Amino acid sequence: MNKRLQQFLQAENISQSQFADTVGITRAGVSHILSGRNKPGYDFFYGICRHYPSLNLEWLISGKGKMYRGGRPSPEISAPAAVDQPPVTLPDNSGTLGLFPEKETLPCASAAPSERAERGRPRVSKVIVFFEDGSYEELM
Repeated sequence: MNKRLQQFLQAENISQSQFADTVGITRAGVSHILSGRNKPGYDFFYGICRHYPSLNLEWLISGKGKMYRGGRPSPEISAPAAVDQPPVTLPDNSGTLGLFPEKETLPCASAAPSERAERGRPRVSKVIVFFEDGSYEELM
């Protein structure tokens, strides 16, 4: 499958990183799939279906059929003419609330140890949060 994915990237004239960003998976994930280290998962195939609907997934997975469903898609997309459509008038929303409601403050949890911690269960000493861009933050 990795060879067919490479063929698709060449046919679309996009890089691995552009493909990863478009499909919504990490660049390292695409690299690992192309090298054969990892097998693609649900997020990979869902992203392809969503962003490249003309790609034949049966071809990508098994090699059967053609690369594109119904032939190669045209690179030019024709937009409908706006000349025939009447102008759109927007309502005046000056008196309405904003898009997001005001932040609601929540009461802080008590600093007293929880019942679970008192029963001999280990206490949390560190939490690591990983962000989509590959960075992380340690919370103590």
